[in-house]
Amino acid sequence: MILTDLSIINYKNIAQAELNFSPKINCFIGNNGMGKTNLLDAVYYLSFCKSYTNPVDTQIIKHDADFCMLQGKYVFEDSSQEEIYSGIRRRQKKQFKRNKKEYERLSDHIGLIPLVMISPADSDLITGASDGRRRFMDIAISQFEKEYLRALVKYNKALQQRNALLKNDEELIDNTLLELWEDQMVESGEVIHKRRAEFIQKLTPIFNDFYNRVSRSTENVSFDYISQLNDGDFKSKMIANRQRDMIIGHTATGIHRDELEMLLDGFPIKKVGSQGQNKTYFVSLKLAQFKYLLETGETTPILVLDDIFDRLDSSRVEEIVKLVSEPEFGQIFLSDTNRESLDRILERLNNDSHLYSVVDGEIKLI
Repeated sequence: MILTDLSIINYKNIAQAELNFSPKINCFIGNNGMGKTNLLDAVYYLSFCKSYTNPVDTQIIKHDADFCMLQGKYVFEDSSQEEIYSGIRRRQKKQFKRNKKEYERLSDHIGLIPLVMISPADSDLITGASDGRRRFMDIAISQFEKEYLRALVKYNKALQQRNALLKNDEELIDNTLLELWEDQMVESGEVIHKRRAEFIQKLTPIFNDFYNRVSRSTENVSFDYISQLNDGDFKSKMIANRQRDMIIGHTATGIHRDELEMLLDGFPIKKVGSQGQNKTYFVSLKLAQFKYLLETGETTPILVLDDIFDRLDSSRVEEIVKLVSEPEFGQIFLSDTNRESLDRILERLNNDSHLYSVVDGEIKLI
């Protein structure tokens, strides 16, 4: 699958852009703060109905504007075409349309346009809180399994409702309603736990291979999937902890407490990894996610690389470029601040490419 055309109006600092893309390599060159990341974020938005970096929709509208619009045209391997539109106005519900028909639920769109984005912000996967690592699993699995996404939505709704009940005084809590939300959490939580465990088991050897190729080392990378559901019955644990939950006012048992510990040679990488190892880790992790999606899904995902070559030594850059130039990788969007570095990368890739300059939100084909 490829994104052939993209129209942008008032997306962050990009006032207007009409872009036609190469089916292979699309590079964006410019200084920091010029809008390269905003352009790549717009591509991401059309896949996930939200920004990669900002969860508040109204904050992606250009400061002096009342609305923003994105429209992308896609062509799939079977020559079928899709047109995706998003429109956001301040103080109004956003519109998201597929072929001019508005979605009833935004979750129905997830997985249609599979995409993997690699960004410096991904360092939070290693150093940040556990919710970022759970989100990584959720985004990866949801792109190829609708049942997982439905279970996730159902679980989060039930969790929210149970927590709202727990905030009441104990004598005011409706136990029948409490048990209803618990049953929904258990049913959907068990689906989520099973799929997360399977995903991590299958992803690990792919990840190890990418890491060793990029780092040119034999270091071993792995995960420890830590979940309260790994040991014991979810329903029994929830009932056993119900009284404590009433005291603390929220749910302390469930898959919303899962942790994905990231290991390098058996030790937490956030404690033992160098800056280069950490960056190699999350870049390799996202490349592994790409390959997993490719093997599991029905179309080739888009790969987005946002300024990832900074602070990587030349050998690691060379290996990453060599990897993404392989035939299994399809359309790639790539940004950098260094024109000479980008020219060398393009020369090595030896593929059909478009090169754009980005200056103060204006995007021009070079």
